[in-house]
Amino acid sequence: MSATAHPARTAPDQPAVQVEQLQKRFALAHRSPGEGGIVALDKVSFTVEHGELFGFIGPDGAGKTTLFRLLVSLLVPDGGRATVLGLEVVHNYRALRPRVGYMAGRFSLYPDLSVEENLRFFASVFGTTIDREFEQIKPIYTQLQPFRDRRAAALSGGMKQKLALCCALVHRPDILFLDEPTTGVDAVSRREFWDLLGVLKRSGLTTIVSTPYMDEATRCDRVALIHHGKLLGIDTPSDIAAAFGRPLLAVRETARYKALLALRTYEHVHSVYPFGDVMHYTDAREDAPVARIVEDVKTFLFAHGFAGASVEPLAPTVEDSFIARTEGAP
Repeated sequence: MSATAHPARTAPDQPAVQVEQLQKRFALAHRSPGEGGIVALDKVSFTVEHGELFGFIGPDGAGKTTLFRLLVSLLVPDGGRATVLGLEVVHNYRALRPRVGYMAGRFSLYPDLSVEENLRFFASVFGTTIDREFEQIKPIYTQLQPFRDRRAAALSGGMKQKLALCCALVHRPDILFLDEPTTGVDAVSRREFWDLLGVLKRSGLTTIVSTPYMDEATRCDRVALIHHGKLLGIDTPSDIAAAFGRPLLAVRETARYKALLALRTYEHVHSVYPFGDVMHYTDAREDAPVARIVEDVKTFLFAHGFAGASVEPLAPTVEDSFIARTEGAP
């Protein structure tokens, strides 16, 4: 599949997105605006380069949606500054909005309109047509075409997301913001959606995506880890995983919960937590050889009645690094 190339219309020495000390606070219903409230973004700073597929990775409530709504000029920040495509998002919103594609976290198209009717409507809003922009949306539209007369409400979760992506692209934006586009869809649809994002990246389109799924980080050029409105780190997925900093062990035991409780009492434990069908263990001894740590943990488990436990070294993931960086966070 191919897509039309997206030459940047911003000065080459400017990033596609530049954010400096961005802040946003929401007042609680029973308090006045000056009396505390919820800090959604806390002095966030980052840049995104042209053509990047950039990911924000973090759990619900981390601040991802607030950040995206600020960057597409749907919210006004309480402090700091943000520019998108060289345009300041507060004062230049009229010039910015036609150049931005935005896909909200919740399905926000018209459920009673068909696939075709939704696409034609969103094209008309920006003064264009499906036919004129067909090459732009072709990689996605060809998957939707068999359902062109079906009401949007009757589509599967994966097809709804593809329709929303198509509508966000139909006016040929210079940058795309996708807020948790794969939340609530099945694993196959998630993979297909990320394959489409790969097509868009190869066309040169700058794409910024948020997700709570740590495994999706590997599909991005760079990722930012976000938690409680703060950025914990920005780097390539491989470098974030490599920065984990401690030997990591995978511990398998049938009585997992009991083994977890036992390991938390081990004198050398740094952290231990469930991870899928295993436990991930890190040791407080930073200079001990990995082989020795493995044998010591095995010995401890066997001594506590877990004779069937297996312990193996493991390469850390982005999720392991995220967990390590949020240890002790409120």
